[in-house]
Amino acid sequence: MKRTAATQYVVTRPLYSEEAFAEEHEKVYRQRKTILDHIKQYFTWDAKRAKNAALSLLPIIGWVKIYQIKQWLLGDIVSGISTGLVAVLQGLAYCLLASLPVRYGLFSAFFPVIIYFFLGTSRHISVGPFPVLCLMIGSVVTRLVPDGGLAMNITGLEGLTIDEQRVVVASSVTFLAGIIQLAMGVLQVGFVVMYLSDTLVSGFTTAAAIHILVSQLKFVLGLQVPGISGPLSIIYTLEIIFNKITSTNVCDVVIALVIMVVVFIVKELNDRYKSKLPVPIPIEVIMTVIACGVSYAFDFRARYGINTLTAGDAVPMAIVGFAVAFSVAKVYSVKHDYTIDGNQELIAFGVSNIFGASFRSFAASTALSRSAVQESTGGKTQVAGLLSAIIVMIVTLSVGFLLDPLPTSVLGAVVIVNLKGMLMQFREVPYLWRRDKPDCVVWLGTCILSIFLGLDLGLAAGLGVELISVVLRTQLSLGFNPLRVLRKRNKAVRRIRKLLKKGELQWTSTGFLNTSFKPIKESEDESNMEELDLPTDFKDLPARIDWNAELPVNLSVPPVEIHSLILDFAAVSFLDISALTGLKTLLRELIRVEVDVYIVASYILEKLHDCSFFDDEVQPSMFFLTLHDAMLHILEKHPESTEKKSDHDMAPEPETKKYQRLK
Repeated sequence: MKRTAATQYVVTRPLYSEEAFAEEHEKVYRQRKTILDHIKQYFTWDAKRAKNAALSLLPIIGWVKIYQIKQWLLGDIVSGISTGLVAVLQGLAYCLLASLPVRYGLFSAFFPVIIYFFLGTSRHISVGPFPVLCLMIGSVVTRLVPDGGLAMNITGLEGLTIDEQRVVVASSVTFLAGIIQLAMGVLQVGFVVMYLSDTLVSGFTTAAAIHILVSQLKFVLGLQVPGISGPLSIIYTLEIIFNKITSTNVCDVVIALVIMVVVFIVKELNDRYKSKLPVPIPIEVIMTVIACGVSYAFDFRARYGINTLTAGDAVPMAIVGFAVAFSVAKVYSVKHDYTIDGNQELIAFGVSNIFGASFRSFAASTALSRSAVQESTGGKTQVAGLLSAIIVMIVTLSVGFLLDPLPTSVLGAVVIVNLKGMLMQFREVPYLWRRDKPDCVVWLGTCILSIFLGLDLGLAAGLGVELISVVLRTQLSLGFNPLRVLRKRNKAVRRIRKLLKKGELQWTSTGFLNTSFKPIKESEDESNMEELDLPTDFKDLPARIDWNAELPVNLSVPPVEIHSLILDFAAVSFLDISALTGLKTLLRELIRVEVDVYIVASYILEKLHDCSFFDDEVQPSMFFLTLHDAMLHILEKHPESTEKKSDHDMAPEPETKKYQRLK
C-alpha cells in the first residue's frame, strides 16, 4: 500500500530576539503564589488530594487495579512457594551469622513482608534477610552481649538470659533503624538515590554477591566459622575457612555440588525455553524436598555428622541498609520497565522494621539471592511475596518438623547458584572500558571498595569515587579556558605595544614586520596582572589584531575555533544567586575573547533584570525567543559558515537547513 504524501506547511514570521518580541507583543503576567498561598495549599485537603495521598502511601492500590489474573497469578503462586521455602531455609541458616537464638528468626520472614506488600513500590524484591548485614548486627550483638554476659550496664536487660538479651539488643537496633528510615521517607530524603548511577549500582550489587558467596562457603564445606563484619571482614573470613579446610565435611561438599549442578542446569533450561514453558520449573523446591527425603532416609546427621535444621530453629533477619534494598529494586525495575519511589521505599522499610521489631523480628530489606529466586521463578508482583510469607507462617506453626533432616549445605548451594545473575555483571567491565573509561573506574572502584571495606563503607566510598569522576570529567573535558585565552591575548598586546614603541616591530599593509635582527623573546613582565582579565585594549595600536592570523615571532595565543555559542536553558528549572554570578563571569570571559553568546530561556529574563544582571558587556540582546531564532541570527551574522560546505553538503535539500546545536 502506497503511503500518501504528508501535509506540508510553511511558517513565515520575523526573526525574534527577546527584545524584539517584547516590543511587538504585550506581556501577560500571571498571578504568582506567595509563601502564604503555598502554606495554605499544603494544609488544605480535598477529596482529590486525599486520593492522591492514598495512592502514594499505598502503592498496592495502583498495581492491583492492573493485575492480570490469567497471565500473572500462576507465576506468582509458583514464585511465592519457591521463595517461601528459600526464605525459611535462609532464615534458619543465617541465624548462625548473627549470634542469635534461632527460634526467633522466622518472625522476620513474616511480619515485615506483610507490611511491604501494602507499602512497597518494587514488585520483585523479596523482603527479608541479607547475610552480610546479618554479620553486622551479629557484631553489635556480640559486642554488647558477649558470651560471658553483658559487657555494659544496659537498663531493661537485667534478669534475662544471654539469648534473650541478644534478641532485645537486635530488635532494639531494628526498631531504631525503622524510625530513621521512616523519618527519612517523610522528609523526602529518598532523592539521594538519584546519585546512585546504574554503573555504581552494578558494581555495588556485584560486591554484595561476592560477600554472600563467601558467607555461604562455611555451610557448603560444613565448617564452623564465626560471624565477622567490618573492613576486611571478607579477608578474615576466608582466612579462617582456609585454616579449617582440612576439616571439611566431604558429604556436605558432595551434596552441595550435586544441588548446584542440577539447579544450574535446570535454571539454564528455564531461561532457554521460557517461551515454551507455561511456568519455570521450580527446581529449588524440588531439590529441597528431595534433599530432605534422602537425608532422612540415610540419616545423614548420625552417619556423616552433617549439620541439619530443626523445627524450632530460626534465623534473625539483621539490619539491611536502604541502599542495598534500593539497589536491587532498581535492577529489577529497569529490567521489567516500571518505576520505584525512593521516598516510599524508605517509608515501607521503616514501617516494616518498626512493626517487625515489635514482634522480636530483625531488620528486613531485600536479599539478592531470594529476590533472584522470586523473579526467576515467574513472580510478577508482591503477591508472590505475600504467598512466601504465608509459607513461612505455615512452616513456623505446623510443618516445620519436615525440615529436621535438611542439610544446611543444600541452602548454601541454592543461594550460590542464584547469585549467577549478579556475579555475571563482571562481564560489563570490558564493555564499560571500551565505551566510557570513567564509568568503568566507578564500577571497579565501587565493587573493590565494597568487597574489602564492607557494604556500608564501600557504598559511601563508591559515591566518593563517582563524585570525583564527575568533577575530573568536568574539569578535563572543557574545550578551552576563555580566561586563559584572554590573558594570553592581553600579554601579547602589551608586548606588541612595547616593541612598536622601541621600533623593533612595525605595522605594514601585510601585517607586523620584525625590524630588529634578533628574535623577539616573550616578556616575563608580570606587573599589573589584574589588567590581563580586562577586555583587550587596542588603543595606540595601528590596527585591531586578527587573532586567527599569523602573529609576530614567538608570540603565541591559543586559537578560539568558535565564533558563537548558544546556551539552551530550556531544561534549567531555576537559577540562584551563585549560579547567576558564575553565569555572568562566564559570559564576560567569552565576550572578551570575541565569542558571541546567545541564551534561549525567556522565563529567567525578568529575574535577571531584577538582579541587575546586565551591564555594558552582558546585554539583554543576547536573549532569543527560540533556539531556531538564535541559529538564524548567527547564520545571518556569519554567512561564511554556510559557504564552508562540501559538495555533498551543498546538494539540494527540501526546505530544511541543517546546523549543529551547541549546548
